[in-house]
Amino acid sequence: MKSTSLALAAALLFAGSAQANEPLIRKTLTQQFPGASITSVQKTPYSGLFEVYLDGQLVYVDAKAQYVFAGDVIDLKNRSNLTQARLSQLQAVKWSTLPLGDALKTVKGKGERKLVVFSDVDCPYCRKFEAELAKVDNITVYTFLYPIEGLHPKAVQTSKQIWCAPDRNKAWDDYITRGSVPNNDGKCANPVDSTIALGGKLKVSGTPTLIFANGVRVPGMVPAAQLERLLAANAK
Repeated sequence: MKSTSLALAAALLFAGSAQANEPLIRKTLTQQFPGASITSVQKTPYSGLFEVYLDGQLVYVDAKAQYVFAGDVIDLKNRSNLTQARLSQLQAVKWSTLPLGDALKTVKGKGERKLVVFSDVDCPYCRKFEAELAKVDNITVYTFLYPIEGLHPKAVQTSKQIWCAPDRNKAWDDYITRGSVPNNDGKCANPVDSTIALGGKLKVSGTPTLIFANGVRVPGMVPAAQLERLLAANAK
């Protein structure tokens, strides 16, 4: 009983200490990074560090936020990337909040597995991903046209023209595979601007960005074999 009481007291002391540090860390980082969005501050179980989710990135600070550490924390014993695992939790997206009607829908086979992709029409990695995606069956893919205008100045207009085509999915495939631009002015009612706003809200900073049915987000192009493993893992 005594050992249990001591353990409980230690846990409460730990929690109290962590809570006491949070306001100081927030204040210090806000002064150093004006305008930055600090979503969470949490004590880690390693090296006395605190993790800070700041502007969509995970960084680590000491108890007084005098030092900032940027980079991945690796658990060498288990060969696991603790930073990426934590980011997956913090960046998870609630599937039911996604406006799937604003995406191109492609059903392959039974379409039992679900995947959302934020894709820029002029992103070379998105084209590579589409080639890998063609190798995957039994999947329903929702593709959000997410042009990053700073990188691809014509992508917004092209995205709107794809959406305004009589057959959007064909127009998407034709452009991705052959660079064929639909013959319209892109002035129909389309969700491109709202998708850009959605991506900004979700802090989608690059394409392709994948979101699985359980909310897990994976940034970047992945080959078909890796996608199959991710679909299986995220279905559990």
